[in-house]
Amino acid sequence: MSLPVIAPEEAKRLLEQGAVLVDIREPDEHVREKIPGARLMPLSKLDEADLALHDGTPVIFHCRSGARTKGNAARLAGKASSACDAYIVEGGLEAWKKAGLPVVADRRQPLELQRQVQIGAGSLALFGTLLGLLLSPLFFIVPGFVGAGLMVAGITGFCGLARVLAKAPWNRAVYGRPDAARTA
Repeated sequence: MSLPVIAPEEAKRLLEQGAVLVDIREPDEHVREKIPGARLMPLSKLDEADLALHDGTPVIFHCRSGARTKGNAARLAGKASSACDAYIVEGGLEAWKKAGLPVVADRRQPLELQRQVQIGAGSLALFGTLLGLLLSPLFFIVPGFVGAGLMVAGITGFCGLARVLAKAPWNRAVYGRPDAARTA
């Protein structure tokens, strides 16, 4: 089953009429930037989540770009009651911002863990390669190790770097909570 896609402006109009907005991103993404009034229902915990909607209350799902909501439309439709209309915001939070609609941003919160992993792995690979070229070929072990770690993460879903970064001091406020998402 597919959900209808609506423009951010249409979503805003429905919200003003009592619709419920559901953010399916992970908690680390939601805490950094969100649409005011959006409920958090992470995709990773979708099966155990309860929308607790009143029959007839429209529900609107969004993510960052719209890709996650579109890719999981059938699962999301299953979470919405058959007695209510459900929609996806076209382009997600990014389109919402481009339309000039309100967003609450807290830049004091750490970057999303996935972005931290990308920055860390990319930095290790770049500096390992530079050191291998400039100082000693032994440093080429570093980008090889990073590549192997990324392959393991992709195959198994376990990312050691994400586990380490989640324990970093700047991430403790988000990942130290019992309800925080463990995306690693």
